[in-house]
Amino acid sequence: MRPAAGEVLHFSEDPTIKVFRPHVAATAQQQAPYVWAVGHDRAPDYWFPRQCPRAMAWAGPGTTPEDLAHIIGPGSAPRVHAIEYGWLEALRTVELYAYRLPAASFVEHDAAVVATTEVTPLGPPARVGNLFTLHAEAGIQLRVLPNLHAFWDAVTASSLEFSGIRLRNALGRPPAPLT
Repeated sequence: MRPAAGEVLHFSEDPTIKVFRPHVAATAQQQAPYVWAVGHDRAPDYWFPRQCPRAMAWAGPGTTPEDLAHIIGPGSAPRVHAIEYGWLEALRTVELYAYRLPAASFVEHDAAVVATTEVTPLGPPARVGNLFTLHAEAGIQLRVLPNLHAFWDAVTASSLEFSGIRLRNALGRPPAPLT
């Protein structure tokens, strides 16, 4: 599920939204009200239940072969998404929808795009479907881990490009092993 030319996407579990109004999210680091959406490259970041914590990493221009092999794996897809076991059932059963929005209403903001005025979808939302299949068809490795922290620590210390979403919903950091 990716946007077509001239479109951006907003993913939601709510299939009844008629108009998107700018707002300040409770977790926002900025005070400006926005309508948030994503383009083609970042759409996979949102192929998850909204509250699902996920850590994502992919090869970029500065990625070393060592980091690629160590974290993503030799001969693997150049992108990996990781979630915790506790989110498997939600990933399997969530009904996720994609709203197609006119790209002309948005400007780039970090890894997303934002609008500062109301935006009306180009049509009814499309059901995204099976999220496992979506990842597989996109060639994105999907990992399920007992805890995201070790993976996230390795990714953020590497030369890979990365994004973490809803990490505050992840399980707590496991205790350090006794020495």
